[in-house]
Amino acid sequence: MNESIRYDSSVSEQSSIRRPKYALSLEGLNKVYRAKKKGIDTHALKDINLNIERGSIFGLLGPNGAGKSTLINILSGIVIKTSGKVKVWGIDIDSHARAARAAIGVVPQELNLDAFFTPRELLELQAGLYGVPNNERRTLEILERVGLSDRAETYSRDLSGGMRRRLLMAKALVHNPPVLVLDEPTAGVDIKLRKSLWTFVRELNAAGTTVLLTTHYLEEAEELCDRIAIINNGELIACDETHKMVASLDSKELHISVAEDITDAVLELNNFDVEVIGKNQMVFRYRTGQIDISSFVETLSKTGLTITDLVTVEPDLEDVFLNITKD
Repeated sequence: MNESIRYDSSVSEQSSIRRPKYALSLEGLNKVYRAKKKGIDTHALKDINLNIERGSIFGLLGPNGAGKSTLINILSGIVIKTSGKVKVWGIDIDSHARAARAAIGVVPQELNLDAFFTPRELLELQAGLYGVPNNERRTLEILERVGLSDRAETYSRDLSGGMRRRLLMAKALVHNPPVLVLDEPTAGVDIKLRKSLWTFVRELNAAGTTVLLTTHYLEEAEELCDRIAIINNGELIACDETHKMVASLDSKELHISVAEDITDAVLELNNFDVEVIGKNQMVFRYRTGQIDISSFVETLSKTGLTITDLVTVEPDLEDVFLNITKD
Protein backbone atom coordinates (compact mmCIF):
# COMPACT_ATOMS: atom_id res chain seq x y z
CA MET A 1 0.00 0.00 0.00
CA ASN A 2 1.21 3.47 -0.82
CA GLU A 3 2.81 5.24 2.16
CA SER A 4 0.89 8.46 1.44
CA ILE A 5 -2.55 6.90 2.00
CA ARG A 6 -4.98 9.01 4.05
CA TYR A 7 -8.20 7.92 5.66
CA ASP A 8 -10.03 11.11 4.80
CA SER A 9 -13.29 9.65 3.55
CA SER A 10 -16.12 8.25 5.67
CA VAL A 11 -15.59 5.05 7.62
CA SER A 12 -18.16 3.25 5.47
CA GLU A 13 -16.28 4.24 2.32
CA GLN A 14 -13.01 3.06 3.84
CA SER A 15 -14.56 -0.27 4.75
CA SER A 16 -15.80 -0.85 1.21
CA ILE A 17 -12.25 -0.37 -0.07
CA ARG A 18 -10.48 -2.34 2.63
CA ARG A 19 -12.29 -4.68 5.01
CA PRO A 20 -9.74 -6.51 7.16
CA LYS A 21 -11.14 -9.08 9.55
CA TYR A 22 -9.10 -7.59 12.36
CA ALA A 23 -8.89 -3.88 13.04
CA LEU A 24 -5.84 -4.50 15.22
CA SER A 25 -3.60 -7.53 15.16
CA LEU A 26 -0.68 -8.18 17.52
CA GLU A 27 1.55 -11.21 17.16
CA GLY A 28 4.37 -12.00 19.58
CA LEU A 29 4.61 -8.36 20.62
CA ASN A 30 7.44 -7.55 23.01
CA LYS A 31 8.78 -4.32 24.40
CA VAL A 32 11.89 -4.14 26.56
CA TYR A 33 13.06 -0.85 28.02
CA ARG A 34 16.82 -1.17 28.32
CA ALA A 35 18.30 -0.12 31.63
CA LYS A 36 20.98 2.52 31.87
CA LYS A 37 24.40 1.36 33.01
CA LYS A 38 23.99 -1.55 35.46
CA GLY A 39 20.26 -1.33 36.01
CA ILE A 40 17.72 -4.04 35.25
CA ASP A 41 15.86 -4.09 31.93
CA THR A 42 12.10 -3.65 32.10
CA HIS A 43 10.10 -6.14 30.03
CA ALA A 44 6.96 -4.02 29.59
CA LEU A 45 5.19 -6.34 27.12
CA LYS A 46 5.76 -10.09 26.91
CA ASP A 47 4.70 -12.03 23.81
CA ILE A 48 1.32 -10.37 23.40
CA ASN A 49 -0.96 -12.11 20.90
CA LEU A 50 -4.23 -10.31 20.35
CA ASN A 51 -6.71 -9.82 17.51
CA ILE A 52 -9.43 -7.17 17.73
CA GLU A 53 -12.24 -7.66 15.25
CA ARG A 54 -13.37 -4.87 12.97
CA GLY A 55 -16.46 -3.06 14.22
CA SER A 56 -16.13 -4.02 17.88
CA ILE A 57 -15.74 -2.06 21.10
CA PHE A 58 -12.83 -3.77 22.82
CA GLY A 59 -11.78 -3.16 26.43
CA LEU A 60 -8.17 -3.35 27.59
CA LEU A 61 -7.92 -3.53 31.38
CA GLY A 62 -5.08 -3.81 33.82
CA PRO A 63 -3.61 -2.24 36.94
CA ASN A 64 -1.24 0.72 36.76
CA GLY A 65 2.07 -0.28 35.21
CA ALA A 66 0.59 -3.35 33.52
CA GLY A 67 1.72 -2.29 30.03
CA LYS A 68 -1.46 -0.73 28.59
CA SER A 69 0.11 2.64 27.78
CA THR A 70 3.13 0.99 26.18
CA LEU A 71 0.84 -1.05 23.95
CA ILE A 72 -1.13 2.03 22.89
CA ASN A 73 2.04 4.02 22.23
CA ILE A 74 3.32 1.24 19.97
CA LEU A 75 0.05 1.26 18.01
CA SER A 76 0.25 5.03 17.54
CA GLY A 77 3.92 5.03 16.56
CA ILE A 78 5.22 6.84 19.65
CA VAL A 79 7.12 3.83 21.02
CA ILE A 80 9.17 1.40 18.93
CA LYS A 81 8.49 -2.25 19.71
CA THR A 82 11.34 -4.63 20.49
CA SER A 83 9.93 -7.56 18.52
CA GLY A 84 6.76 -9.01 17.07
CA LYS A 85 4.28 -7.97 14.40
CA VAL A 86 1.62 -5.29 14.65
CA LYS A 87 -1.03 -4.41 12.07
CA VAL A 88 -3.49 -1.52 12.21
CA TRP A 89 -6.47 -1.98 9.89
CA GLY A 90 -4.46 -4.70 8.13
CA ILE A 91 -1.46 -2.39 7.62
CA ASP A 92 1.93 -3.40 9.00
CA ILE A 93 3.33 -0.64 11.21
CA ASP A 94 6.89 -1.43 10.10
CA SER A 95 6.58 -1.61 6.32
CA HIS A 96 3.89 1.08 5.99
CA ALA A 97 4.29 3.23 9.07
CA ARG A 98 2.60 6.37 7.77
CA ALA A 99 -0.41 4.52 6.43
CA ALA A 100 -0.81 2.62 9.70
CA ARG A 101 -0.72 5.84 11.71
CA ALA A 102 -3.30 7.41 9.42
CA ALA A 103 -5.65 4.50 10.16
CA ILE A 104 -5.75 5.18 13.90
CA GLY A 105 -6.86 8.03 16.11
CA VAL A 106 -5.75 8.20 19.73
CA VAL A 107 -7.42 10.10 22.56
CA PRO A 108 -4.68 10.33 25.21
CA GLN A 109 -5.19 10.28 28.94
CA GLU A 110 -3.34 13.57 29.42
CA LEU A 111 -5.03 16.87 28.50
CA ASN A 112 -2.27 17.90 26.09
CA LEU A 113 -3.84 20.94 24.45
CA ASP A 114 -2.23 24.24 23.47
CA ALA A 115 -3.75 26.83 25.79
CA PHE A 116 -3.66 29.60 23.18
CA PHE A 117 -5.52 27.79 20.40
CA THR A 118 -9.27 27.65 19.97
CA PRO A 119 -11.01 24.31 19.28
CA ARG A 120 -11.51 25.31 15.65
CA GLU A 121 -7.82 26.19 15.25
CA LEU A 122 -6.69 22.99 16.95
CA LEU A 123 -8.82 20.82 14.66
CA GLU A 124 -7.68 22.70 11.56
CA LEU A 125 -4.05 22.26 12.62
CA GLN A 126 -4.56 18.56 13.29
CA ALA A 127 -6.24 18.09 9.91
CA GLY A 128 -3.30 19.83 8.24
CA LEU A 129 -0.82 17.54 9.99
CA TYR A 130 -2.68 14.55 8.54
CA GLY A 131 -2.79 16.11 5.09
CA VAL A 132 -6.57 16.41 4.92
CA PRO A 133 -7.44 18.82 2.04
CA ASN A 134 -9.37 21.97 2.93
CA ASN A 135 -12.46 20.87 1.01
CA GLU A 136 -12.60 17.58 2.93
CA ARG A 137 -12.26 18.97 6.44
CA ARG A 138 -15.21 18.61 8.81
CA THR A 139 -14.11 20.88 11.63
CA LEU A 140 -17.47 22.40 12.50
CA GLU A 141 -19.28 19.09 12.04
CA ILE A 142 -16.95 17.34 14.47
CA LEU A 143 -17.22 20.14 17.02
CA GLU A 144 -20.99 19.85 16.77
CA ARG A 145 -20.83 16.10 17.39
CA VAL A 146 -18.80 16.54 20.58
CA GLY A 147 -20.95 19.43 21.79
CA LEU A 148 -18.37 22.19 21.34
CA SER A 149 -19.76 24.12 18.38
CA ASP A 150 -20.67 27.04 20.65
CA ARG A 151 -17.09 27.10 21.97
CA ALA A 152 -15.35 26.94 18.60
CA GLU A 153 -13.65 30.32 19.10
CA THR A 154 -12.91 29.99 22.83
CA TYR A 155 -9.30 29.53 23.89
CA SER A 156 -8.77 25.98 25.16
CA ARG A 157 -7.37 27.36 28.42
CA ASP A 158 -10.86 28.70 29.16
CA LEU A 159 -12.60 25.37 28.63
CA SER A 160 -13.67 23.15 31.49
CA GLY A 161 -11.98 19.79 32.07
CA GLY A 162 -14.89 17.94 30.48
CA MET A 163 -14.82 20.20 27.42
CA ARG A 164 -11.09 19.63 27.01
CA ARG A 165 -11.69 15.89 27.18
CA ARG A 166 -14.25 16.16 24.38
CA LEU A 167 -11.87 18.35 22.37
CA LEU A 168 -9.22 15.63 22.55
CA MET A 169 -11.75 13.20 21.11
CA ALA A 170 -12.55 15.68 18.33
CA LYS A 171 -8.85 15.99 17.45
CA ALA A 172 -8.58 12.22 17.08
CA LEU A 173 -11.43 12.19 14.55
CA VAL A 174 -10.30 14.87 12.07
CA HIS A 175 -8.84 12.33 9.61
CA ASN A 176 -11.73 9.85 9.93
CA PRO A 177 -9.69 6.93 11.28
CA PRO A 178 -11.39 3.52 11.16
CA VAL A 179 -9.76 2.67 14.51
CA LEU A 180 -10.14 4.88 17.59
CA VAL A 181 -8.18 4.35 20.80
CA LEU A 182 -9.59 5.89 23.97
CA ASP A 183 -7.10 5.94 26.83
CA GLU A 184 -9.04 6.59 30.04
CA PRO A 185 -11.47 8.91 28.19
CA THR A 186 -13.71 9.59 31.20
CA ALA A 187 -11.01 10.05 33.84
CA GLY A 188 -11.91 12.98 36.07
CA VAL A 189 -15.24 13.83 34.43
CA ASP A 190 -18.62 13.90 36.13
CA ILE A 191 -21.24 11.19 35.76
CA LYS A 192 -23.42 13.18 33.37
CA LEU A 193 -20.55 13.81 30.95
CA ARG A 194 -19.40 10.21 31.27
CA LYS A 195 -22.82 8.98 30.15
CA SER A 196 -22.73 11.50 27.28
CA LEU A 197 -19.34 10.21 26.13
CA TRP A 198 -20.61 6.63 26.33
CA THR A 199 -23.44 7.58 23.99
CA PHE A 200 -21.00 9.22 21.58
CA VAL A 201 -18.74 6.16 21.58
CA ARG A 202 -21.72 3.94 20.75
CA GLU A 203 -22.68 6.24 17.88
CA LEU A 204 -19.16 6.12 16.45
CA ASN A 205 -19.12 2.34 16.73
CA ALA A 206 -22.55 2.04 15.08
CA ALA A 207 -21.17 4.09 12.17
CA GLY A 208 -18.36 1.55 11.71
CA THR A 209 -15.52 2.75 13.90
CA THR A 210 -13.63 0.10 15.86
CA VAL A 211 -12.96 1.30 19.40
CA LEU A 212 -10.20 0.20 21.76
CA LEU A 213 -10.96 1.42 25.27
CA THR A 214 -8.76 1.46 28.34
CA THR A 215 -10.43 2.42 31.58
CA HIS A 216 -10.22 2.05 35.35
CA TYR A 217 -14.00 2.28 35.60
CA LEU A 218 -14.91 -1.38 35.35
CA GLU A 219 -18.61 -0.65 35.06
CA GLU A 220 -17.73 1.41 31.98
CA ALA A 221 -16.01 -1.55 30.34
CA GLU A 222 -18.86 -3.87 31.28
CA GLU A 223 -21.41 -1.42 29.86
CA LEU A 224 -19.64 -0.67 26.57
CA CYS A 225 -17.33 -3.49 25.54
CA ASP A 226 -18.11 -6.56 23.44
CA ARG A 227 -14.86 -8.24 24.46
CA ILE A 228 -12.32 -7.56 27.18
CA ALA A 229 -8.65 -8.39 27.62
CA ILE A 230 -6.80 -8.11 30.91
CA ILE A 231 -3.10 -7.37 30.93
CA ASN A 232 -0.91 -7.66 34.02
CA ASN A 233 2.86 -7.38 34.43
CA GLY A 234 3.18 -7.09 30.65
CA GLU A 235 1.35 -10.35 29.97
CA LEU A 236 -2.07 -10.97 28.48
CA ILE A 237 -3.73 -13.06 31.18
CA ALA A 238 -7.35 -13.15 30.00
CA CYS A 239 -9.37 -12.37 26.88
CA ASP A 240 -12.99 -13.22 26.22
CA GLU A 241 -16.44 -11.84 25.52
CA THR A 242 -17.53 -9.62 28.39
CA HIS A 243 -20.56 -11.67 29.42
CA LYS A 244 -18.56 -14.90 29.34
CA MET A 245 -15.80 -13.39 31.45
CA VAL A 246 -18.32 -12.34 34.08
CA ALA A 247 -20.07 -15.72 33.91
CA SER A 248 -16.73 -17.50 34.40
CA LEU A 249 -16.75 -16.36 38.01
CA ASP A 250 -19.31 -18.93 39.16
CA SER A 251 -19.96 -17.30 42.50
CA LYS A 252 -23.07 -15.66 43.89
CA GLU A 253 -24.25 -14.22 47.18
CA LEU A 254 -27.66 -14.42 48.81
CA HIS A 255 -28.22 -11.58 51.29
CA ILE A 256 -30.88 -12.58 53.81
CA SER A 257 -32.77 -10.48 56.36
CA VAL A 258 -34.80 -12.17 59.09
CA ALA A 259 -37.28 -10.93 61.68
CA GLU A 260 -35.62 -12.57 64.68
CA ASP A 261 -32.15 -12.09 66.11
CA ILE A 262 -29.69 -14.61 64.70
CA THR A 263 -28.29 -16.65 67.61
CA ASP A 264 -27.71 -20.38 67.87
CA ALA A 265 -30.03 -20.97 64.93
CA VAL A 266 -27.16 -20.27 62.54
CA LEU A 267 -25.33 -23.35 63.85
CA GLU A 268 -27.71 -25.48 61.81
CA LEU A 269 -26.25 -23.82 58.72
CA ASN A 270 -22.66 -24.89 59.39
CA ASN A 271 -22.61 -27.03 56.26
CA PHE A 272 -23.00 -23.88 54.16
CA ASP A 273 -20.77 -20.85 53.61
CA VAL A 274 -22.74 -18.41 55.75
CA GLU A 275 -21.52 -15.18 57.35
CA VAL A 276 -23.55 -13.27 59.92
CA ILE A 277 -23.21 -9.53 59.18
CA GLY A 278 -25.71 -8.18 61.71
CA LYS A 279 -28.11 -9.38 64.35
CA ASN A 280 -30.80 -9.82 61.69
CA GLN A 281 -28.73 -10.32 58.52
CA MET A 282 -26.55 -12.99 56.97
CA VAL A 283 -24.82 -13.68 53.65
CA PHE A 284 -24.88 -17.08 51.98
CA ARG A 285 -22.12 -17.55 49.39
CA TYR A 286 -22.38 -20.35 46.86
CA ARG A 287 -21.40 -21.64 43.44
CA THR A 288 -24.28 -22.46 41.14
CA GLY A 289 -22.55 -25.54 39.80
CA GLN A 290 -21.98 -27.05 43.24
CA ILE A 291 -24.93 -26.21 45.50
CA ASP A 292 -28.67 -26.33 44.96
CA ILE A 293 -29.92 -23.14 46.60
CA SER A 294 -33.23 -24.80 47.45
CA SER A 295 -31.41 -27.07 49.91
CA PHE A 296 -30.09 -24.03 51.76
CA VAL A 297 -33.51 -22.36 51.89
CA GLU A 298 -35.05 -25.60 53.18
CA THR A 299 -32.42 -25.86 55.94
CA LEU A 300 -32.87 -22.18 56.80
CA SER A 301 -36.62 -22.64 57.20
CA LYS A 302 -35.99 -25.35 59.83
CA THR A 303 -34.10 -22.92 62.06
CA GLY A 304 -37.31 -21.08 62.94
CA LEU A 305 -36.08 -17.79 61.46
CA THR A 306 -38.61 -15.75 59.50
CA ILE A 307 -37.21 -14.44 56.23
CA THR A 308 -38.19 -10.82 55.57
CA ASP A 309 -35.99 -10.14 52.54
CA LEU A 310 -33.83 -12.01 50.02
CA VAL A 311 -31.42 -10.32 47.61
CA THR A 312 -29.22 -12.18 45.13
CA VAL A 313 -25.95 -10.46 44.22
CA GLU A 314 -24.37 -11.48 40.91
CA PRO A 315 -20.64 -11.15 40.18
CA ASP A 316 -19.54 -8.22 38.04
CA LEU A 317 -16.45 -7.31 36.05
CA GLU A 318 -14.75 -5.88 39.12
CA ASP A 319 -14.98 -9.29 40.81
CA VAL A 320 -13.50 -10.96 37.73
CA PHE A 321 -10.70 -8.40 37.49
CA LEU A 322 -9.74 -8.72 41.16
CA ASN A 323 -9.94 -12.49 41.00
CA ILE A 324 -7.67 -12.72 37.95
CA THR A 325 -5.07 -10.14 39.05
CA LYS A 326 -4.97 -10.89 42.78
CA ASP A 327 -1.68 -12.81 42.52
